[in-house]
Amino acid sequence: MRHFRLSFLVTFILMCVAAWWGYSRGGIPGLLNALWISAVLGVLEVSLSFDNAVVNASVLRHWNDFWRKLFLTVGILVAVFGMRLVFPLVIVSVATGLGLLDVWTMAINTPDEYSRHLTENHAEVAAFGGAFLLLVFLNFLFDEEKELHWLGVFEEKVGKYGSESLSVMLTLCASFMAMYLVPEARKLSVLMAGVLGVVIYVGVNWISTLLEEEEADPTIGQMVSRGSIGGFLYLEVLDASFSFDGVIGAFAITSDVVIIMLGLAIGAMFVRSMTVYLVDKGTLQEFVYLEHGAHYAIGILALIMFASVRYHIPEWFTGLSGVAFILVSLWSSLRYKKQQEALGVA
Repeated sequence: MRHFRLSFLVTFILMCVAAWWGYSRGGIPGLLNALWISAVLGVLEVSLSFDNAVVNASVLRHWNDFWRKLFLTVGILVAVFGMRLVFPLVIVSVATGLGLLDVWTMAINTPDEYSRHLTENHAEVAAFGGAFLLLVFLNFLFDEEKELHWLGVFEEKVGKYGSESLSVMLTLCASFMAMYLVPEARKLSVLMAGVLGVVIYVGVNWISTLLEEEEADPTIGQMVSRGSIGGFLYLEVLDASFSFDGVIGAFAITSDVVIIMLGLAIGAMFVRSMTVYLVDKGTLQEFVYLEHGAHYAIGILALIMFASVRYHIPEWFTGLSGVAFILVSLWSSLRYKKQQEALGVA
């Protein structure tokens, strides 16, 4: 429990801020809705970033206390205020055509006007996010090297015959289908948003692959392993890549940039605490299906975002659908662990 004390303290503070923000906008119903959405976003961020925690832990276990503390203090500020605050503002700015400062001022001082502008451009934001999320899910599903399959033969066959090219093709097809769900005047912008989502994903994936290749170099590998400014920056870029799915997925749940920042900040704190826990306890492989459940949650979010370019999807349904996959995958992990113990497998 000591690993999560700071996270619980920060969660309490941020939930109080969320409650005040919700109450100031909609009274008691607004307060309850803000608390619920913040909690859902926190859980979503933790579930989607489980693989991030695993990667971080695999590197941090070789670092000394100084670099660990730096990553878990300064690094959390970069993760929260960089990717969880600035990046959502950039998305809204691009979608509305307004400057970042204008979007922030609007979100704080005139939330109704901010919501109106965001609603008017919701289809483009949803197409962009849906495309990115669908690629995240499909590339996980089409991974032939994956040894453990949550859904058995189905995942094994899909992983064997799928590929990154097929993922891109299916995602572009989904973007074209979304284009036909909107009025004629919005078709081009929605299609461009979907294509941009594909481009961003491919670019982030390329950067991640490049970093993995560089890590194989002895000099870079030693730099990352022993802890240094280069290793610190390495993990920050990797964290930014992993956080894309959580940031974009948040827009499937709410359009309130303040609630998004608070909810994802809560999740980011627990991801950091989880990283420390995994390092100290050495339990990286304990819950083997959690990553599977997280990616299926991403897939559901992607479909919801594409559908939302035309149809209204209740926020509670969006949140619960993702949480349901996480809970089932956790149950499957515990069941798998008991089966392995019964067979005498370490």
